[in-house]
Amino acid sequence: MTSTDATGQPSAAGRPSAAGGPPGPHVVVAPDSFKGSLAAVDVAAALAAGVLAAVPTARVTRLPMADGGEGTLAALAAAWGVAQRPVETVDAIGRPTTAWWAVSPDGRTGVVELASASGLPAVSDVQRQPLHAHTRGTGVVAAAALDAGVEEILVCLGGSASTDGGAGILTGLGVRVLDGHGEEVPDGGEGLARAASLDLTGLHPRAKAVRWRLAVDVTNPLTGEHGAAAVFGPQKGARAGDVAFLDEALARWAGVLERQSGVAVRELPGAGAAGGVPAALVGVLSATVEHGVDLVAEAVGLPAALADADLVLTGEGSFDSQSLRGKVPDGVARTAAASPSRPPVVVVAGQVLLPAAQTRSAGIRAAFSIAPGPTTLDDLLSHTTQRLADVASSVAALVLPSG
Repeated sequence: MTSTDATGQPSAAGRPSAAGGPPGPHVVVAPDSFKGSLAAVDVAAALAAGVLAAVPTARVTRLPMADGGEGTLAALAAAWGVAQRPVETVDAIGRPTTAWWAVSPDGRTGVVELASASGLPAVSDVQRQPLHAHTRGTGVVAAAALDAGVEEILVCLGGSASTDGGAGILTGLGVRVLDGHGEEVPDGGEGLARAASLDLTGLHPRAKAVRWRLAVDVTNPLTGEHGAAAVFGPQKGARAGDVAFLDEALARWAGVLERQSGVAVRELPGAGAAGGVPAALVGVLSATVEHGVDLVAEAVGLPAALADADLVLTGEGSFDSQSLRGKVPDGVARTAAASPSRPPVVVVAGQVLLPAAQTRSAGIRAAFSIAPGPTTLDDLLSHTTQRLADVASSVAALVLPSG
């Protein structure tokens, strides 16, 4: 048989089953990236190659996955077989940059990744600016998707450099955030402290005509001790005084949004993701907040692929306690458990830190490390592809019929 991607196109060679014999087993490979080593599409290719080496008659479906944060755009573009599209915009501190987005093969769904335009790594060459960093550039990217005529926009949140409550995305879409004197406030969290009202007259004409879906992997509220500023502000350069200032500014911003829309965004689960971006998009654009991995699974067609699967291989760099809290292995396992075929799910990871009993209780049959024994990180990184294939080959040989 063959290996296919999410579009159904052949993506690796395989040997047909014997004439008149039963079809080969169906294996779905749906991994996350191995951060610092391989993108999800490359992990999927290595796992597929390993399966076919052991069971040449297997039919392998490759579905690169992500949890809704950084890397989701690349995973979806690879799974769909589409090219990413460039947009000239600005980064989180206002410098010109090129960001990327993608559209589904049917032209209906646009994918915007916040980290592409407004991510922390892109501004790591300068001192962090927790009060001034913003998401305006992501709004410009979203406007490009609207101009292309998409019917829904998936906004992948994660890797944000700012705590601006999503105000920057709104301004990138044409909204004016005004102070009590009717003047526009500056970009960033600092501006939120002066926000008093919104002028929507310049909002992109299609912004309210499309469906907005926000991929998040946290449940933090907008404000308070578990809010955007308190939990995520320090990693963006915020000191104790900055955190207090930003939390008060976000509370003021919530009031503006709630008066504008009537939607209570302050305690909305997930509103604290990416510096508070969901608050603005839920309040103004009626966006829905969704678990990132579930949204990605739906977008790449994972439930349909699992309907007749005999084995599922997933994985990530480190399989640990965080893996069972909305990350890719957890999402794949839950999707498999709801599938009519209920295929066994096996994790292949750089390191496995969970005991077998906890792994099985999460609906995962087993987890294997690609480390062949005591080794160094450099050794693992330099041999990741081959070792992924080797472990996948061993798992396939153990679980699947070889005929």
